[in-house]
Amino acid sequence: MRILHTMLRVGDLDKSIDFYVNRLGMNLLRKKDYPHGKFTLAFVGYGSEKENSVIELTYNWDKKSEDYELGDKYGHIAIGVKDIHLICQGLEKNGCKITTTFLIDSTVLIDIKDYF
Repeated sequence: MRILHTMLRVGDLDKSIDFYVNRLGMNLLRKKDYPHGKFTLAFVGYGSEKENSVIELTYNWDKKSEDYELGDKYGHIAIGVKDIHLICQGLEKNGCKITTTFLIDSTVLIDIKDYF
């Protein structure tokens, strides 16, 4: 297993990308608009996503920076595994209640909100 990325919600995507790229020296690895969901994802980091953990900047088109309170911008940490079904079975066997799963680009998101 390894951490793939940490997601942060941002109210000004261009300003955020500028901060991570031009001030912290990261690279803009990829950026994609999702018109159906009205959001844009941008991934920044110091190296490729195959070999490094990165930051996912999520810009919801209908939100501004002032719409978020401190703490609301944090989204999730993504962890890469070889067999998500095996991991989920193991979590459930160990008493974890997996409440929500989504399939996005072969990634399963699991909400384990009762455990934080």
